[in-house]
Amino acid sequence: MKATVQILWFKKDLRVIDHIPLVKACENKTPILPVYLIEPSFWKQPFCSKRHWSFLRDCLIDLQKDLINLKSNLHVEITESLTFFNKINKTFNISSILSHEETGNKWVLSRNQKVQKWCKVKSIDFCEYPNNGVIRNLETRDKWSQIKKTRFNSPIQNSPGAINTINYQFEFDLPSINNPIFGNEEIFKVQKGGRKEALKIFDIFLKTNSANYLKYISGPNNSDQSCSRLSTHLTYGTLSVKEVLKKVNFYLDQNSSYLDKSKIKNIKAFTSRISWRCHFIQKLEDQPSIEFKSMHPNFDALTRYQSINAHFRSWEKGLTGYPFIDACMRSLTQNGWINFRMRAMLVSFASYDLWLDWKITGNLLAKLFTDYEPGIHYSQLQMQSGVTGINTFRIYNPVKQSIEHDKNGIFIKKWVPELKNLDCSFIHEPWKMDLTTQKNNNCILGKDYPNRIVIHEEAIKFVRNEIKKILETDNYYEMSKKVFKKHGSRKRNSIKVTNNTKQLSLF
Repeated sequence: MKATVQILWFKKDLRVIDHIPLVKACENKTPILPVYLIEPSFWKQPFCSKRHWSFLRDCLIDLQKDLINLKSNLHVEITESLTFFNKINKTFNISSILSHEETGNKWVLSRNQKVQKWCKVKSIDFCEYPNNGVIRNLETRDKWSQIKKTRFNSPIQNSPGAINTINYQFEFDLPSINNPIFGNEEIFKVQKGGRKEALKIFDIFLKTNSANYLKYISGPNNSDQSCSRLSTHLTYGTLSVKEVLKKVNFYLDQNSSYLDKSKIKNIKAFTSRISWRCHFIQKLEDQPSIEFKSMHPNFDALTRYQSINAHFRSWEKGLTGYPFIDACMRSLTQNGWINFRMRAMLVSFASYDLWLDWKITGNLLAKLFTDYEPGIHYSQLQMQSGVTGINTFRIYNPVKQSIEHDKNGIFIKKWVPELKNLDCSFIHEPWKMDLTTQKNNNCILGKDYPNRIVIHEEAIKFVRNEIKKILETDNYYEMSKKVFKKHGSRKRNSIKVTNNTKQLSLF
């Protein structure tokens, strides 16, 4: 007679603290099989990269250690989920599959639906539990904030003392970073993963780095030190969102007597962004189609370039002729991370100046971002590309941003060494150099560094005319109101859908 087993399916929740599926499985006396599946079809998707696997691999190593401490083990296998579950069900009677809810790409949604259907046919309970402030089957956005708040105020779920683990031939032979299943593109620096690392950098942020959080959050030179750098850890769940918020509150309560107002303000600004994180992921949960279609459907009529062209390649390689754009892209390619303002600027430049479709630029950025989180990614791509219908059109001026955030060209010279001899007169706008100046600085445009591939002012004139056509469609504002009802923030200072939306803001 076959033994009965519960499968504890880890996905993007790689921890044993505040893990509801683990707690629920342990409440049942049925033995547990903890698994992580490396699904080949997932890693073939255009948004995946071995940079993600490098971080994830560290997380699995830490998770395995934590499970061993709980007298258990983690089985890792390269296989599709249904293939694995069918195999296990031939050896054991699967009573239930427990996992966290996952808000992801169409591939993830389709995979989960197939598993759900398979479980129903096999009379197996497929139990999914909330993982953060994202609410499945949300009736209306009006209820989101209160439900989220109630969740975050609930207690942290401690790990059990031990896990009743099924007798099984566990495998934990993790593929290398360079295994071809994860792609062949070159990667450089990758943020270290794992729960231990998450707790360490979080502690450093609270005690030290948070003091300059707001001061440096938008600048490229110091943001990697002043930001928490928890985004990738939250993406892969080495920490839960609730853990982060409770640790922050505990720190403030314990140290409020000697923390200055500036430090407290910085830390509270950080927690507000954690809440906004859930706000954006909720958009994808409510409307999975935003991976492929504009929130405001009228914008799908824009004739942006939908295939990889010469402008895309220049943007990808950091060879646009705009020093700050190129420095940001090269830094991102090297490090797998760059701050939010610089991400927004890169998308704005690609979507407006280069008139590239946000879906093709989005796939490249997804591969480059170690902290690629689908809900945030597609929501922000659309927001910065001006296709939501409920956000201000933010067109970033690359020269203005350059002067504002890298006045002396320190960041530019680090990442675009071709311009290392230029002073502040030309570092932001090298096209203003005459030929003699170019020779004196060993920087011949078109040879040592490219000429501008577009002229910003001219490109934006074209953009204004194209967007104006969409704004003047008969049902534009009625549709915008529907989008706001579904996705808009309910905060008092949130953007209202009025004729003022026609204004294109230049940053």
